[in-house]
Amino acid sequence: MIFIKKANIVQLLVLIIVLSSCTKEKKKTALSDAQLPKSTLPKMKPLTNESPKLTAEYIDSKKRSVESFYNRTWPNHSANGSFLVAQNGQIIYENYEGYANFRKKRLITSTTPLHLASVSKVITATAVLKLINAKRIDLDQKVNTILKEFPFPDVTIKTLLNHRSGMRNYAYFTDRDKTVWDRHNRLTNQDILTIMATKNIGLEFKTDTHFSYCNTNYAMLALIIERITKLSYKEAMKQIIFNPLGMKNTFVFDYEKDKDSIAPSYKGNGVEIGKDYLDAVYGDKNIYSTPRDLLKFDRARNSTAFLNSELFKKIFIGYSNERKGEKNYGLGIRMINWQTGQNFYFHNGWWHGNTSSYITLPKEKVTIIALSNKFTTRTYKVRKLAMLFGDYPFHLNKGEKEE
Repeated sequence: MIFIKKANIVQLLVLIIVLSSCTKEKKKTALSDAQLPKSTLPKMKPLTNESPKLTAEYIDSKKRSVESFYNRTWPNHSANGSFLVAQNGQIIYENYEGYANFRKKRLITSTTPLHLASVSKVITATAVLKLINAKRIDLDQKVNTILKEFPFPDVTIKTLLNHRSGMRNYAYFTDRDKTVWDRHNRLTNQDILTIMATKNIGLEFKTDTHFSYCNTNYAMLALIIERITKLSYKEAMKQIIFNPLGMKNTFVFDYEKDKDSIAPSYKGNGVEIGKDYLDAVYGDKNIYSTPRDLLKFDRARNSTAFLNSELFKKIFIGYSNERKGEKNYGLGIRMINWQTGQNFYFHNGWWHGNTSSYITLPKEKVTIIALSNKFTTRTYKVRKLAMLFGDYPFHLNKGEKEE
């Protein structure tokens, strides 16, 4: 009997050793982006189980302060959009007010996707950075080695990401001259490339001599994503970012498929703003999402699994130092760099009546999101909430007080 018990113990120990060995093997076989087969796309990984967990007392204290700010900024339920503040991935406060569609009286809820406008650029940049991390492209690679018809030989992926390419904004060079583009036709990303290659659209300034925010940069990055992945931008974003992170209410706007179902945008007086010939261009805009989905996205971008450490640091370097100042731009992210050494990272957006603000505070692990489909500049005021979590010296307007 004793022999049988000893035999069982030995078998159990062997089983534990084998299982432990298998677990270690699994850990060993987890491939980095750079090790992936060329046929496999790099994918974002969720950041889970963040620590420390916020206490109920802390959440309650911050919630009161955030709610007070919200009610001052949008008094009497005047907001028309969605709003969220989180820390360590935990939601401190969120609010959803107004109509996704005024005519149909469809309310905005936590699952209502709204147009991100230029906050889409952060997401486009994220996909590009994953492809760089996987060594499918290089940060300093010339664009014309990927887009063969691209006419500007000195422009690199990096100068697209940090808006130092010198290219002109497609909204301007397609707007005035019918020999360049007939505005009765919807413009596409490929059309922009073809026009620059064939219509003598020169650079506005020599590449990499200074910063100029330009939507054309990100329209070209979307084409690069398509050429490298051999997928549509819409599908590539699903496979690299949206699906792996469980962003179920996030999508790239497809003009023909989605034009009648998405939340329209409105002027400040509630008049609906229709579509125009620029509404089919993507990469610089045209992603719809929700604050909860963007929270998943933000936390994944702050995970060590996002990029190798060297590339990750390059995102947050200011590349536009021609003029002394606090405002700067990294790789797909805006920033304010104070002389105290404090840094603030964000991106705003505005398209038609849609306004958006995405704020990420890596040091404090804070995410702030505000989206609206009825035009208002109040969306951008949410940056002041950073003062609740760290030493961010934003100016308070007369009558405002720091919580």
